[in-house]
Amino acid sequence: QVQLVESGGGLVQAGGSLRLSCAASGRTFTSYAMGWFRQALGKEREFVAAVSGTTGNTRYGDSVKGRFTISRGNTKNTVYLQMNSLKLEDTAVYYCAASISFATITQGDYWGQGTQVTVSS
Repeated sequence: QVQLVESGGGLVQAGGSLRLSCAASGRTFTSYAMGWFRQALGKEREFVAAVSGTTGNTRYGDSVKGRFTISRGNTKNTVYLQMNSLKLEDTAVYYCAASISFATITQGDYWGQGTQVTVSS
C-alpha cells in the first residue's frame, strides 16, 4: 500500500523557519516527481514546489520563490521542504504528492494526509 506521510508542521512566528518532511512507502519513488502543495482555509489548493525524480530539476510557486527550498533524501523516497522567512500568508495545510511525471505533478498520483503549518505574528 502506497503511503505518503508528512511531518514537521507546527506553529512558528513570522520570519521563522520550518522544515517539512514527507516519507513515501509502498513502492520505489526513485523516478517519481515529488512535490508540495498547500491549502489555506477557504482557499483553493496551491502549488508550492516540486522536484523531478529523473533530472533533479525543481520548480516553485511564485509566492515562495527565494524563501522555500525543496530537496530529496538519498533514498529518493523522502522529500523535504525547507521554509524560511515565513509569512502569515504561508499558514495552510501542506500536502506532499508524488507523480510519475514532473509535468503532471499538479495532478498527483499519490497524496499525503497533510500537515498544518501556522505562522503567527
